Amino acid sequence: MVSQDLLDMLVCPLCKKPVALTEGNKGLKCGVCRRVYPIQDDIPIMLIDSATIDPA
Repeated sequence: MVSQDLLDMLVCPLCKKPVALTEGNKGLKCGVCRRVYPIQDDIPIMLIDSATIDPA
């Protein structure tokens, strides 16, 4: 699980806006550009090339 302190510091590397946990805590989603960055072994992978774009 990603700690709240870390979540408070993380921003989307593309648009620099805050990210939030997705349902199921499997990724971090930017509310502006809708990119979802995966979480692997409790480590957020904040690379633009690793992100997917959520259509909703």
